[in-house]
Amino acid sequence: MTAVDDARALLATLTDAPVAGVWSAPGRANLIGEHTDYNEGFVFPFAIAQRTAAAVALRDDDVIRVSSTFADAPVEVSLAELDDRIAAGGLDWAGYPLGVAWALRREVPDAVTRGVDIALASEVPVGAGLSSSAAIEGAVASALNDVWATGLDKVALARVGRVAENDAVGAPTGIMDQMASMLGVADAATFLDCRTLDTRPVPLGFADAGLSILVVDTLVEHAHSTGGYRERREACERGAAAFGVASLRDLTVDDLPRAQELLDDVTFRRVRHVITENQRVLDTVAALDADGPSTIGDLLVASHVSMRDDFEISVPELDLAVDTALVNGALGARMTGGGFGGAAIALMPVGLIEAATDAVHAAFSASGYRAPNVFTVTPSEGARRDA
Repeated sequence: MTAVDDARALLATLTDAPVAGVWSAPGRANLIGEHTDYNEGFVFPFAIAQRTAAAVALRDDDVIRVSSTFADAPVEVSLAELDDRIAAGGLDWAGYPLGVAWALRREVPDAVTRGVDIALASEVPVGAGLSSSAAIEGAVASALNDVWATGLDKVALARVGRVAENDAVGAPTGIMDQMASMLGVADAATFLDCRTLDTRPVPLGFADAGLSILVVDTLVEHAHSTGGYRERREACERGAAAFGVASLRDLTVDDLPRAQELLDDVTFRRVRHVITENQRVLDTVAALDADGPSTIGDLLVASHVSMRDDFEISVPELDLAVDTALVNGALGARMTGGGFGGAAIALMPVGLIEAATDAVHAAFSASGYRAPNVFTVTPSEGARRDA
């Protein structure tokens, strides 16, 4: 059973109305470029094969009802009361799909909207740094864009998802996750300029090079709406303000000596991560274009070291996953996602994946950590209508 099948089955328990359609959107893994998105910098994510599906049926009233395979009961609200319910908060998981409906109505205020039942099912691990939230947003935004005939393109729908996450859910994330989920291309990563929203699919060539991305989900859950993420964002804003620039995107590695003079140690290290990470994204894209995927490993490792030491968003389980993968043949490895838990990725020769997986499990067991979830991901297609 796929997420599409599961969403259809769940919808059938909600309503006898015919299925208007099923839409899905993927999670994403970020190859490199962490915490650069809300600093208007560069990121380089790819959509993964694991998806969230939204099956939709139309209603005869103005109620939007959302249900999911990962929640006990549906949540419903009338469209007339949607603004008030979003403002009141406390919607938990339902804040994501209802936030998308709210943000879409704000984006296209003249659209003729009507009540819907939405059933969600997901294959994307929650809390793993693989953007299960953007997969929900992308699937629901794609569905409502069609059934409400709002006529938005994929970039506009990514913006809708970001508004939902920022303003309805209260997570101060950038737009990388939504753009990756909406715009993914098979066997490619999306090079995204978060200031202009210009994108370019960059072929990865992993399969031809005998490589694959191994994910180690530590099962240490994180939450973007909690303090650590917000504190890092505020430090970046302090750094930009000290230089009198709009964002850290306007600074380069040549500005680091002055930054060290102007800023306290913690703020400086936060700023140094973002500036050097932007450069690592550019270097990774250039290396892939010129020489292929076997040349990017050191950049992935440098990214992890920067997140561990300068941005301080790693945890011991992530560091162990990275170190174990490298010892067992990974060309490069790093934590991925917002940090404080979640997953690490490793660029591995296909022939070493089984042994590396066993080694990671053994290392976690020896350290007394919970057994991780270890699997591979494949660069895949973005949001789409499935039925």
